Amino acid sequence: MKPFIFAALILFALMSVIVALAIGFGGPHEPRPMASMNNPFKSVDFSDLPAIRRYAARDGAQLAFRQYPAVGDHPKGSVVLVHGSSARSDSMHVMAKAFSAAGYTAYALDMRGHGESGSKGSIAYVGQLEDDIEDFTRALTPAMPSTLAGFSSGGGFVLRFAGGHKQTLFSNYLLLSPFISQDAPTFRPDSGGWVSVGVPRLMAISLLNAIDIHALNGLPVVRFALDEQAKPFLTPEYSYALTQNFRPQADWQANIRAVRQPLRLVAGQDDEAFHAERFAEVFKAAGKDAPVTLLPGIGHISLTLDRTAVQAAVAAVNGMNRFR
Repeated sequence: MKPFIFAALILFALMSVIVALAIGFGGPHEPRPMASMNNPFKSVDFSDLPAIRRYAARDGAQLAFRQYPAVGDHPKGSVVLVHGSSARSDSMHVMAKAFSAAGYTAYALDMRGHGESGSKGSIAYVGQLEDDIEDFTRALTPAMPSTLAGFSSGGGFVLRFAGGHKQTLFSNYLLLSPFISQDAPTFRPDSGGWVSVGVPRLMAISLLNAIDIHALNGLPVVRFALDEQAKPFLTPEYSYALTQNFRPQADWQANIRAVRQPLRLVAGQDDEAFHAERFAEVFKAAGKDAPVTLLPGIGHISLTLDRTAVQAAVAAVNGMNRFR
């Protein structure tokens, strides 16, 4: 028995050293700036950007959003827009204006950990983002029918929400080139060069979480390929907790199967972050017949900026709401 105990202690000590090294030295590196992700926004006209408004989350935090009133005498409902990784509400400005012009009240959020909502790159616990969305709906009461729409990592989070127990808070869901999973057929290594993941650190913290140790969930595990001009305004890195929350559930197929509300997906055929041509097979393999629209000549960021692309997003929501 004593040799067994001694061997177990040696193994535990060795594993502790490995975990400590992975956490200390296994973080993400600084990726080279990715021009196709940074440059398109530099030509956007933000002169008519609505002012930041705020709502109170359950922990007392004042979280930021922008509101775009519906245009016209016959409002159609509302669309709540969730930005992509590292971004903030103004990145959805062009799309929000398109929904507003189409008769929807549009809201563009600064998700917690981004923009003017909380501490950049971090959240308190996995699941806090869902709580924030619920608090937003209670504070603003978006007009019905209501759509939760998300782009890229924000689209992955919207899928997470759409498959969760709070999914009935919205009438339907729109995914705009969503991140599904690093294990899904749509995945490109490092999202085409956009992210650097500190895999050793991420795995080590995951092991600690498995034994209910969450003290290190605030450490960064992901960095984004932002240029120097964007870094002061956007979110250069994510903590473990934010990384795990701003995406679908780990079992992404079960996440898809759990969606009960109407859902549609729009992406560009020239998407450089994901294999967009495989979105349809991902949902079909998971047992969900979700309509997928692929737009020729549209890349990842241009999906949120190109006139044809944003009108396709409006058409998708109109279709779910049965408006023409």
